[in-house]
Amino acid sequence: MPIYLFLFLIVYFFFVFFLRSYLLWKRTGVNPLTFNKTDDAHGYNGKVFTFISLLEFVVVFIYAFKSEWYQYLLPFWYLENSTLQYIGWGLLLFSLVLVWLAQSQMANSWRIGIDEKNKTELVTNGLFSISRNPIFLGVMIANVGLLLIIPNAFTLLIVSLSMVSINTQIRLEEAFLRTTHGKAYEQYLNEVRRWI
Repeated sequence: MPIYLFLFLIVYFFFVFFLRSYLLWKRTGVNPLTFNKTDDAHGYNGKVFTFISLLEFVVVFIYAFKSEWYQYLLPFWYLENSTLQYIGWGLLLFSLVLVWLAQSQMANSWRIGIDEKNKTELVTNGLFSISRNPIFLGVMIANVGLLLIIPNAFTLLIVSLSMVSINTQIRLEEAFLRTTHGKAYEQYLNEVRRWI
């Protein structure tokens, strides 16, 4: 089972980041990765996202291939049971479907970060009529799923950092979308909740 988690993580990142980015670039010629390298809030948050992603790979790699090191991740042994693991797997699979669907509904408007160079349409239909941030919601669900499968101090750190980073990113994007879409976005804010 440990190796399946590592393989799933690769599949997850492939579908929701690499493949989705490639398909968008192929259609539009636009690079969807828009985090800058400056030290402003947006650039800094991009670095935090990168750190979280690398930490996930390291933690799952140790779990899958270096079981003798796993004790150093400070496992929560009292949460290690098959029921929570099955729930965790269910959340991971649900997250993959949710994120892929939401990205599909965003179509050419999907970005990783804030794109100040290319104007995008405001997407309010489909999943976005239920949640303003279904992709971020899906990512958080995946992180909770990972915590349930391998409960330890580092997966808890991943959930905690993600919660702070994603909420920061949401607020940055809300400020940007207010400026870009004006009244249409204000109306959307009043009609649809941030999460669900």
